[in-house]
Amino acid sequence: MPNILIRVPEGVFDAEAHGKLAKAATALAKTVEQGGDDPRHAALTWVAIDEVRQGHLFAGGNDPLDQIIPVVVFFHYPAGVLDDAARTEAARLFQDVISAARRPGDARPVATSVIMTEVADGAWGGSGRIWRLPDLARAAGYKHLQHLVTA
Repeated sequence: MPNILIRVPEGVFDAEAHGKLAKAATALAKTVEQGGDDPRHAALTWVAIDEVRQGHLFAGGNDPLDQIIPVVVFFHYPAGVLDDAARTEAARLFQDVISAARRPGDARPVATSVIMTEVADGAWGGSGRIWRLPDLARAAGYKHLQHLVTA
């Protein structure tokens, strides 16, 4: 049940690539969070792709677009869902799915910065109420956390 914000340079990825990124990020979240197989579980993964205007994204104080495609990812997920191995896998997978979304023929490497933030239990609000880890485990179908779900 993550929220994922992907910041990309304006114009580097077209609308089709945005759709691919959204679907790939959703699949990535299901994989690393061990989400359930019911399609309703995937609907809890929200992805926003934000284009940063040309000349507004810098690396080392310089515009790096002539050499690389810089992408910043903010991955917010409930505390207790991911361990170190899952976070490592998420970083690798974000690199892979964003690289795969490049336009054909764009040889610039993608450089990702992935910021992963655990949302403390009781600090996730949705649809007007607070969601705790057992609620999230039920709603998202987390396979490794079903022991937390009560009847």
